[in-house]
Amino acid sequence: MRYIVIVCLSIMLVHTSNMVFSQAKFIPGKTKGLMPYIEYGPGDDRLGGAKMTYIDTGVLVKVIDSLATDYIIELAPSFSAFILKSSVRLDTTYPVKPFYLSGNWRTFSDARFDYITIDLPEKLPYRASMLVNPSRLAIDLFGITSNTNWITQTGKPSEIRNVWLEQIQNGIFRVYIDLKSKLHWGYSVYYDSTSTKLTIRVKHAPDKKLKNVFVAIDAGHGGDNSGAAGNVSGRSEKSLTLAYALALEKELKKSGVQRVFMTRRNDTSLSMPQRIKMLRDTMPDLLVSIHFNSSSVGTVNGTSTFYRHIGFRPLTQTILKRMGELNLNVFGNVGSFNFALSGPTDFPNCLVEVAFLSNHNNEKFILSKRGALDVAKKIKQGIKDWIELER
Repeated sequence: MRYIVIVCLSIMLVHTSNMVFSQAKFIPGKTKGLMPYIEYGPGDDRLGGAKMTYIDTGVLVKVIDSLATDYIIELAPSFSAFILKSSVRLDTTYPVKPFYLSGNWRTFSDARFDYITIDLPEKLPYRASMLVNPSRLAIDLFGITSNTNWITQTGKPSEIRNVWLEQIQNGIFRVYIDLKSKLHWGYSVYYDSTSTKLTIRVKHAPDKKLKNVFVAIDAGHGGDNSGAAGNVSGRSEKSLTLAYALALEKELKKSGVQRVFMTRRNDTSLSMPQRIKMLRDTMPDLLVSIHFNSSSVGTVNGTSTFYRHIGFRPLTQTILKRMGELNLNVFGNVGSFNFALSGPTDFPNCLVEVAFLSNHNNEKFILSKRGALDVAKKIKQGIKDWIELER
């Protein structure tokens, strides 16, 4: 894409995709659609640009430029991000204030979650991140100026140890949440459906007994998305992921696990937003997504696990350690992975690439009579090991 730059009276106008933006101005808009997300950059990887966060619909954004299928939005002075044009409804008449002040805070709990609510005058963008050693959450609210004078804390939170705030720079208001657990069990950030109140919901630790843990299993691909194929057998990845997912469900239930949720039980097409929505509606204690790897180099082989958020790495480590007992080469534990199902923070998740369909020996193992059962046993044991890390 080419840019035409015109300098006149020290004002630079950028003409892109039939839109005109001034450095000193913006066009207001609101997010729309199913699970809009913000990216750090446009990205050219097959998984897209590096995602900063998913955000709610109806969130006010300031569009300052345009690039191909993305708008560039200002989050704070000298800090911008990218969002799909299809996720924004422009509204040049929407009244935007020069600044927005934070309001009152409140913390409370119920049987499964701890909550923090913050009164805000507008639905504005945010991002959240996990910190470890010690376990902590950091939530940045963009476009907010601190006006909070107290935090009302009630009850006895199960996971939240302490909460405080900091105005780290102009236009970025940060919320810190210290957690009691060593591990991260998941959290959600969202606006109230009928107001501009922001809620941070922190999930309690699950029961320490495997049988009481609610496990979600995702069989990768499906329907019109076949995935990879066996180098020799030609077997589709989508059929193998379903077989292995069903074997894992059977093994968990055999071990007494009472609740197991499957994203699919047959050869059906499911988009990533559809999978994420059903998982968020179900709210499991953890998610395991099963896939099979492939490479253009036939000698590449081994098993691997993937995570996006550092707080969820321990789950991927314990599962990978057990998978390594299957006489498979350990390809690696891969972090900051931009896979869609690794993105949600609502529950710990682990993407398991069982082995390489493109490698002859790995394919032979995958198609063996005991392959699915042996993998199911190792994943189950890895989940159990992970739960016991908290003790």
